[in-house]
Amino acid sequence: MGAIAEWVFHLLVFPGVLFSVTLGLVLVWLERKVTALVQWRKGPPLAQPFWDVVKLFGKETILPADSVPRAFLAMPLVAFAGAGVAASLVWLPLLGLAERPVGDLIVVLYLLAMPSLALILGASASGNPLAAIGASRDVKLLLGYELPFVAALLVAAFQVRDVDGAQVSAGTLSLEGILAFQQQVGSVLARPSGLLAFLAAIICVQAKLGRVPFDVAEAETEIGEGALLEYGGVGLGLFKLAHALQLATLPALLVLVFWGGLTATVWGVLAFAGKVLAIVVVVVLVENTNPRVRIDQALRFFWGPVALVALVALLAARLGY
Repeated sequence: MGAIAEWVFHLLVFPGVLFSVTLGLVLVWLERKVTALVQWRKGPPLAQPFWDVVKLFGKETILPADSVPRAFLAMPLVAFAGAGVAASLVWLPLLGLAERPVGDLIVVLYLLAMPSLALILGASASGNPLAAIGASRDVKLLLGYELPFVAALLVAAFQVRDVDGAQVSAGTLSLEGILAFQQQVGSVLARPSGLLAFLAAIICVQAKLGRVPFDVAEAETEIGEGALLEYGGVGLGLFKLAHALQLATLPALLVLVFWGGLTATVWGVLAFAGKVLAIVVVVVLVENTNPRVRIDQALRFFWGPVALVALVALLAARLGY
């Protein structure tokens, strides 16, 4: 029972759902604050994202007349659960709390896709035509960015380095193994293949978070929040929390896979925090300096240049570059 209680604590409290949601909402505040500074505004107080979620949980949940009630109500919980487990699997190896491997890169990628899939199914179950348009766009976007995102992250597993005249290969999809490899030979980002993959992965993260220029599924001026149009109250609150979990998890995953992870020293913690904040700030600056693209433009972009860069990085990693 001791091991089960410890796992439940890690999943629900630290470094799982509670910790990751709190960190994610702080990063949401940072995102809004940086956006405000770019636009010469003051921005919200730190507690605003927390109060926004509390307010949503206090509102009534209304079922659309033409909806499929069970699917419509279940999908926000599925999104939240998938993002919460993914956060746990990323933070456990980062903080050195896992006594044995608890999940590999493929499992994390599946779990990180669940919020988008749940949003697609929830929008489809709402019975609203504008939500259906948003769901259709989200399906296309998901098919667009997942290939280059997976290829970019696999670069870490395909890394080959020369150490004292001997070939050392990462050769693992385990997050713990990728961290151990970087501790031995240096960060993946220090090599040309790692840099290319990192750039491709950041672009994909922009789309996974639904940020401009890839926010076509929730385009307020076109389809009025699209896939989220019929959601309110607890359902919308859970989707917002799932987004906060993703915002806390995706930058941490990029630092783990490409940038050496987290070392248990004061400077190591500060360096890790700086890397995560740098990725979030880049996402926000891209959001505030680019126009929204059409869904066909997004697909051509991800299946064209981004996929090409990720695949070239994958090949270069295998060749030792």
